[in-house]
Amino acid sequence: MLGVMLNGKEAQEMEYLLKRELEELLLDLSDSRIDGIVKRAMEERYQMIFKLYKRFTPQKEYMQYVRQRQYGGKYEKSQSD
Repeated sequence: MLGVMLNGKEAQEMEYLLKRELEELLLDLSDSRIDGIVKRAMEERYQMIFKLYKRFTPQKEYMQYVRQRQYGGKYEKSQSD
Protein backbone atom coordinates (compact mmCIF):
# COMPACT_ATOMS: atom_id res chain seq x y z
CA MET A 1 0.00 0.00 0.00
CA LEU A 2 1.19 3.47 -0.86
CA GLY A 3 0.22 6.75 0.70
CA VAL A 4 0.22 10.23 -0.77
CA MET A 5 0.03 13.53 1.04
CA LEU A 6 -1.54 16.34 -0.95
CA ASN A 7 -2.39 19.90 -0.04
CA GLY A 8 -5.82 21.28 -0.89
CA LYS A 9 -4.87 22.65 -4.29
CA GLU A 10 -3.15 19.40 -5.30
CA ALA A 11 -6.19 17.40 -4.19
CA GLN A 12 -8.44 19.61 -6.34
CA GLU A 13 -6.13 19.10 -9.32
CA MET A 14 -6.16 15.33 -8.80
CA GLU A 15 -9.96 15.36 -8.61
CA TYR A 16 -10.12 17.37 -11.84
CA LEU A 17 -7.74 15.04 -13.67
CA LEU A 18 -9.61 11.92 -12.55
CA LYS A 19 -12.95 13.45 -13.52
CA ARG A 20 -11.67 14.34 -17.00
CA GLU A 21 -10.32 10.81 -17.47
CA LEU A 22 -13.66 9.29 -16.40
CA GLU A 23 -15.53 11.51 -18.85
CA GLU A 24 -13.14 10.60 -21.66
CA LEU A 25 -13.55 6.90 -20.93
CA LEU A 26 -17.34 7.23 -20.87
CA LEU A 27 -17.23 8.87 -24.27
CA ASP A 28 -14.99 6.11 -25.66
CA LEU A 29 -17.10 3.35 -24.11
CA SER A 30 -20.15 4.67 -25.95
CA ASP A 31 -18.32 4.54 -29.32
CA SER A 32 -19.69 1.61 -31.33
CA ARG A 33 -16.56 1.46 -33.51
CA ILE A 34 -14.41 0.19 -30.63
CA ASP A 35 -13.97 -3.59 -30.35
CA GLY A 36 -15.41 -5.49 -27.38
CA ILE A 37 -12.02 -6.65 -26.07
CA VAL A 38 -10.76 -3.07 -26.02
CA LYS A 39 -13.95 -1.92 -24.30
CA ARG A 40 -13.48 -4.55 -21.62
CA ALA A 41 -9.99 -3.23 -20.88
CA MET A 42 -11.36 0.31 -20.88
CA GLU A 43 -14.09 -0.73 -18.43
CA GLU A 44 -11.47 -2.18 -16.08
CA ARG A 45 -9.52 1.08 -16.29
CA TYR A 46 -12.72 3.04 -15.68
CA GLN A 47 -13.44 1.06 -12.52
CA MET A 48 -9.92 1.63 -11.19
CA ILE A 49 -10.04 5.38 -11.85
CA PHE A 50 -13.54 5.58 -10.41
CA LYS A 51 -12.32 4.03 -7.14
CA LEU A 52 -9.61 6.69 -6.96
CA TYR A 53 -12.11 9.44 -7.77
CA LYS A 54 -14.38 8.27 -4.94
CA ARG A 55 -11.60 9.01 -2.46
CA PHE A 56 -11.46 12.67 -3.49
CA THR A 57 -15.15 13.54 -3.77
CA PRO A 58 -18.32 13.31 -1.69
CA GLN A 59 -20.94 10.72 -2.65
CA LYS A 60 -23.19 13.34 -4.22
CA GLU A 61 -20.51 14.15 -6.81
CA TYR A 62 -19.27 10.66 -7.69
CA MET A 63 -22.72 9.04 -8.02
CA GLN A 64 -23.11 10.42 -11.55
CA TYR A 65 -20.14 8.27 -12.63
CA VAL A 66 -21.41 4.95 -11.25
CA ARG A 67 -21.67 2.39 -14.05
CA GLN A 68 -23.01 -1.10 -14.25
CA ARG A 69 -20.38 -3.47 -15.55
CA GLN A 70 -20.92 -4.90 -19.00
CA TYR A 71 -19.69 -8.33 -20.03
CA GLY A 72 -20.54 -10.08 -23.26
CA GLY A 73 -23.11 -7.48 -24.20
CA LYS A 74 -25.20 -8.00 -21.05
CA TYR A 75 -25.41 -5.75 -18.02
CA GLU A 76 -25.25 -7.22 -14.55
CA LYS A 77 -28.23 -6.21 -12.44
CA SER A 78 -27.67 -5.31 -8.84
CA GLN A 79 -29.68 -7.16 -6.22
CA SER A 80 -31.01 -3.88 -4.80
CA ASP A 81 -33.31 -3.19 -7.82
